[in-house]
Amino acid sequence: MSSAVQSKQQSQQSFIQKYPILVDFMTGGTSAAISKTLVAPIERVKMVLQTQDSNPDIVSGKVARYNGIGDCFMRCCREQGVASLWRGNLTNVLRYFPTQAFNFAFKDSIKGMFPKYDPHNQFWKFFAANVFSGAAAGAGSLCIVYPLDYARTRLAADVGKGADREFSGLIDVITKTCKRTGFWSMYQGFSMSIQ
Repeated sequence: MSSAVQSKQQSQQSFIQKYPILVDFMTGGTSAAISKTLVAPIERVKMVLQTQDSNPDIVSGKVARYNGIGDCFMRCCREQGVASLWRGNLTNVLRYFPTQAFNFAFKDSIKGMFPKYDPHNQFWKFFAANVFSGAAAGAGSLCIVYPLDYARTRLAADVGKGADREFSGLIDVITKTCKRTGFWSMYQGFSMSIQ
């Protein structure tokens, strides 16, 4: 093997060894972004169906009620365009990337604060340390990214088209929400999410 190839391999190994949390963060976040983008149309239809009873346009009759998954897919494509199936996806990726990446990266760091338990001889202590470290990592990341979850829900549930849309994007959701009801209103429902 040439010395240049060996040097490059050593450089890559030393980066991974020096910054394992950064590698975990990027690996977890990238895989999350890809998976969320692939299932975005299903998520959007699910969100529209779940929120249609509280959507002012549907309640007022301005937009007809959706009659199931197939009807929602077809009407979203026909009335709002195929790209509407990914409405809120960027926000979802921006939310999901740090959530999964923090969970992936910090669970082991938090777990490292516990004594090392042998999973064979001290199963319940080992199990409790794993559960607590996972819960702490999840709760911590949710505290940071919950406003993005709120914005994703508001964007995905918006059934308007063009100028009739309530929000034009992530910044618009955050700006309008903060002006109307204050920043902390973006944490509505947080207590239910953390349980």
